[in-house]
Amino acid sequence: MSNNFRRTAPSAFALTVALLAHPAIAQDSSAKTAADAVNAPQAANEPTQTSEIYVTAQRRSERQLDVPITITSVTDQALTNAGVRQLSDLSKVVPALRFDKSGVYTQPTIRGVGTAITTSGGGPNVATYVDGFFSPSAAATDFQLMKVQSVQVLKGPQGTLFGRNTTGGAILVTTADPSETPGGEMKISYGRFNTVEVQGYATSGLAPGLAFDVEGLYRRSDSFQTNIIDDNDHVGKYNRWSVRTGLKWEVSPDVSVLLRYMHSKTDDPSALMHNAFVDEDGTRWIYQYTPTGYYATKPNQVALQPSDGIGAQSNSDIIQGTIKADLGFANLTSYTQYRDERVTSVQDLDATALPIFTIRIGSNSKTFTQELLLNSKAGSPLQWTTGVYYFRNRDTWPTDAKLGTAPFVRNGESGTLTQSIAVFADATYEITPQLFLTAGARYSHDWVDDAYFLKALTAAVYEDANGNPVPFPANVPLYTRFDVPKLTNDRVTPRVVLRFKPNDESSIYASFTQGYKAGLLNVGGYSYRPVKPETINAYELGYKYAKGGISAELSGFYYDYKNLQVSSFQAGTARITNAASSEIYGIEGQVSARVTSDFTVSAGAAWTHARYKNFPNAPFYQFCDPTVTDKTSPVICGALGPGSLVETTTDASGFKMQRSPEFTANLAASYGLDLANGRLTLSGNLYYTSSFYFGIAEQFKQSDYALLGLRAEWTDASDKYSIAIFGENVTDKRYRSAVNYASLGIGSVWAGPATYGATFGVKF
Repeated sequence: MSNNFRRTAPSAFALTVALLAHPAIAQDSSAKTAADAVNAPQAANEPTQTSEIYVTAQRRSERQLDVPITITSVTDQALTNAGVRQLSDLSKVVPALRFDKSGVYTQPTIRGVGTAITTSGGGPNVATYVDGFFSPSAAATDFQLMKVQSVQVLKGPQGTLFGRNTTGGAILVTTADPSETPGGEMKISYGRFNTVEVQGYATSGLAPGLAFDVEGLYRRSDSFQTNIIDDNDHVGKYNRWSVRTGLKWEVSPDVSVLLRYMHSKTDDPSALMHNAFVDEDGTRWIYQYTPTGYYATKPNQVALQPSDGIGAQSNSDIIQGTIKADLGFANLTSYTQYRDERVTSVQDLDATALPIFTIRIGSNSKTFTQELLLNSKAGSPLQWTTGVYYFRNRDTWPTDAKLGTAPFVRNGESGTLTQSIAVFADATYEITPQLFLTAGARYSHDWVDDAYFLKALTAAVYEDANGNPVPFPANVPLYTRFDVPKLTNDRVTPRVVLRFKPNDESSIYASFTQGYKAGLLNVGGYSYRPVKPETINAYELGYKYAKGGISAELSGFYYDYKNLQVSSFQAGTARITNAASSEIYGIEGQVSARVTSDFTVSAGAAWTHARYKNFPNAPFYQFCDPTVTDKTSPVICGALGPGSLVETTTDASGFKMQRSPEFTANLAASYGLDLANGRLTLSGNLYYTSSFYFGIAEQFKQSDYALLGLRAEWTDASDKYSIAIFGENVTDKRYRSAVNYASLGIGSVWAGPATYGATFGVKF
């Protein structure tokens, strides 16, 4: 990393502080900033008697009722009631949202729009923001939720206000700011499989206008898998911990500065606990001649060679600075971020204990982002947001391979430097008190350079710029660096919305939005061929209602989705292609009601029809044909000979898109009553998904399933002490949380069985 890059974060942040703190710039005003409104109790999405919920989906604080976007907004209490401990648990309370994994890399999908790509410079389709900061690393996406006030899930492309990584939508997580009022809390949980979780938070003032907070979270478990090779019933054991601290300085009545540092570390093999995928017809998708005892198929069993060291470790350090200033005519927010994230995973690609092929992959990224956001003051007929954004990510992916019983040796490496500059503006004009027009656009300039791959031990060929296989020159030694030419993309993503407001309790809107995911270089697949950008044109019609403790939303949508970036995997390489086009449409609704002061209920459902329109050369896995001797045939047996898997292609036009269930729904309820000089709250959450395919060409199916979670929590009259008992997946439904596919084998990763436990909490 260059010295210039090291100096960028602190210098940009310090310059902004100096400018905004100057009295000639910061002017007196009593108006709240958007972020102040979000941090207020009402804006934290707690239901009120008028059901007014405030969100920041348009980068400014507004009533959810007035925002012409489909939004699922979840409070901190609703997250607790549903057993949402880390981000991937959100799917239990948000219809049309899935969290899938490719190895250790978490990949959200909304309404069928997501990605399975894991390569240097890949990037998500659904962006995750924490307190306004973009989290780019797929290996760090499934983080543990710490002192969360609310989570907003925005559905549909958000290309104007949130950029190129939001063709599917965005997830906005809001946490608490440090407070000068001393306080804190601690929770300790114990559950099945010797699962322990400890979480503590404290905040206080250091001096007038200066406050700090600190939070720590630790979770460990023996997990539920047993390795049939050595009878180790702790093979899936994991531990994760995080610490987060902040310092907030009220520089003046109009300027505040918030500095944050977070460190997290994990040792968690959960996503790599594969066993053999078994199709509905009983076919085992592994090397067909694997001896009995070298593979496992039951949900609680794996077959792994202990000496391979299957697992994953990650370390991350994040520094963030947020400056908020009232400029008199508008509110300015500056977001400055630096992230250093390091991941190493060891994965058995053949899904058996045979000594065939094991790979160790590193993913090391250093990211810098800077955003300046300017919001208009509330009260005028014209409300607007504008800003500029810069993104820089340098990542490297070193790989080692283990062939047979030999030790790990270096296999190769790839890397990219990805950068983006964007300017954007979005405005809503009140034509009449009942009619509103919103228009906006974002211009993005994206480029990838300093891209390379090293000649790998297991790669005999690479792809030229046209996608044709080319043998590596015989006289070129292993690990020679091959530099890939720079890739540049420019795109404008517009947004237009017309909203009609019949009265203060309802809203009707029609919108057109465009999303864009930048092109990339497939260095992980040893390729010179650039992958085209994705584009999506989205049309949506929606209705919202909120009155007297009842809120409801209904929306219908249609997506024209082109040049999808899809991924498949050979032995240690990623093959990325563009699916020509897809079509997605559906209908979605949600309702919540405070039936009485003691009883609340909410429900949501989504029907999504997602199909590839034109995809003639989709990656397709099958067993090789030992009778074929023509070396040009795609089904000829490879190094493993007869009984092995090969990747071919098929025409997937008209097929269902991967990871896209047609129907998802959830139902949640909470009932409170006074008991034993305290308050007892009984809550439950039911989630359902129809069947779907993990693979691209309608392969590797997961049948429909439902998950039920229950919780009972008693809090004493002082609201200081609490004790809860909980159960998750109480019906003990077994289902796959991921399927990892490669030409050496298809591996199932099973979700856990029924779990239960207790939590003790204290506030001070």
